[in-house]
Amino acid sequence: MSDTTATTTELDSRLEQYRTELTGYCYRMLGSSFEAEDAVQDTMVRAWRAHDRFEGRSSLRSWLYRIAHNVCLDHLGAGNRRARPMDLTEPGTAASAVLKERPEPAWLEPVPDGRVLPGSADPAEAAVARESVRLAFVAALQHLPPKQRSVLILREVLAWRAGEVAELLGTSVASVNSALQRARATLAAAKAKDTDPLKPMDEEQQKLLERYVRAFEGYDMDQLTALLHEDAVLSMPPYDLWLKGPREIRAWMLGKGSGCRGSRLLPTVANGTPAFGQYRPSRSGSGHDAWALQVLETSGGRITGLTSFLATARLFPAFGLPLRLEPETGEGQQGPQVGRGIADPDPAPGAARRQLQPGQQLDGIEADPAERPRIADDTPSAGVQTSAHEGAEPDQVVGAGPGGQDERGRGEGIHTR
Repeated sequence: MSDTTATTTELDSRLEQYRTELTGYCYRMLGSSFEAEDAVQDTMVRAWRAHDRFEGRSSLRSWLYRIAHNVCLDHLGAGNRRARPMDLTEPGTAASAVLKERPEPAWLEPVPDGRVLPGSADPAEAAVARESVRLAFVAALQHLPPKQRSVLILREVLAWRAGEVAELLGTSVASVNSALQRARATLAAAKAKDTDPLKPMDEEQQKLLERYVRAFEGYDMDQLTALLHEDAVLSMPPYDLWLKGPREIRAWMLGKGSGCRGSRLLPTVANGTPAFGQYRPSRSGSGHDAWALQVLETSGGRITGLTSFLATARLFPAFGLPLRLEPETGEGQQGPQVGRGIADPDPAPGAARRQLQPGQQLDGIEADPAERPRIADDTPSAGVQTSAHEGAEPDQVVGAGPGGQDERGRGEGIHTR
């Protein structure tokens, strides 16, 4: 192996060790798992090209974060803010439910834990990390201007010193502290719900999830609604409809949403919380086809939120879920199998999503031709760009602020109320 090849391999290895945490930073900034992966890939390419100008006066990690931050600013330049249905409309009712699609870039996306959370042997540390990617927290972050968003993530999630953040942003420690105070106030006003992270060793949480699976697969709405908090919310991006309360959710599931009867669930984890791949009975009469990625939010032994993300062709491969479940022995009729198999677990950013065909129904409602989902390849790859924000030299030092005022976050935690 030549010296050049060895150097290139070593650089690739050094850059790659930061991919997961950089993806976590970009996901919190952008609210999109696929855009975050694009942003990190762009970061790696820029770093690789500029590495010969990196003199090592700052750490490689802080230099990569500066590049990633600037890439995120490029993505946010269009002004699109990711949101949940609850951020955009008032709650609907099952009786008058109308499904209206909004453009894909509007929606907050779920993310597999393994792509944004570095592994930790400390259960307490892992729980804190899961808190920082839960859907409610990431949605609340989207209410912040980019600078405040970055400051809060770096200071309170990643525990950077104020001086380090000031150096990255090209500002003063006083400005960083002011931005952090404003960010906390905005999050408090957003009133993001507190939810429990996944706790694999928590017997009570595991019993709750087991009861949910039995109730949903058995379509026992009495048992399912008994698991719901009084303010539980059901939503179904890319539609802006959302329902609040056990009564409305029950009415939906027994009425227009009754097409979910007979579904099967496969467990997974999304945004630090329990999740399931939902498969509805296939129209062929054999097996089950992917329908939704269900992300559950729980608190105090009750389910407070159920978000069904319907872009299965885009999301299921990212979570390692198959797009079809073949019938078990003795289940259904043994006819021709129209299996789609398990796709590449790392899909292209613009992978096509499920599209309703004329006459096909969504949860019992026939899609209006004027409103039928056009969930197509509408997420352009970020590509390799030259950031307008990359004015600083690649070897700019990230260090203490003026007068050594680089105090580390003092354990205030993640404020969402």
